[in-house]
Amino acid sequence: MVQRAALRIEEATEESVPLILAFIRELAEYEKVLDRVSVTEESLLVTLFGPNSFVDAIIAYENDEPVAFAIYFFTYTSFTGLPSLYLEDIFVRPASRGSGVGRQLLAFLARRASQRGCGRMEWSVVNWNKPAMGFYRKLGAEPVDDWSVFRLAKDKLEELARLG
Repeated sequence: MVQRAALRIEEATEESVPLILAFIRELAEYEKVLDRVSVTEESLLVTLFGPNSFVDAIIAYENDEPVAFAIYFFTYTSFTGLPSLYLEDIFVRPASRGSGVGRQLLAFLARRASQRGCGRMEWSVVNWNKPAMGFYRKLGAEPVDDWSVFRLAKDKLEELARLG
């Protein structure tokens, strides 16, 4: 049995932005949507570290080698009156899958959610990613089958905003 290095999870810093962009591209490539990625280092700097930052990011390292990342933010659940942690992205590089990295990242985020008084933690997964769904179920997560995700893309969002 190969002994894996201890995992270190750190908050992303401004210096992490190129790495975060690389992880986003790797995730998009895995999901077969790399052509949809338009984020830049500049926009990541603003959204992650600007005066009105929207999201937080963490990076997991083994032996100082980055192996995974997650981007998350907090929302609100009016029915419970509690905040929620929404996991926007999680990606573990293929060489580190199956070694507990994803579980440790999710446990880290669960602790963060608990510290903030969250009533739940949520995320989306593409319907074809059966290995991820199985992994999430093993952790105790359940799919929300009675809801559908709707999205207004930037052009449609701007079109709607112009309506009187």
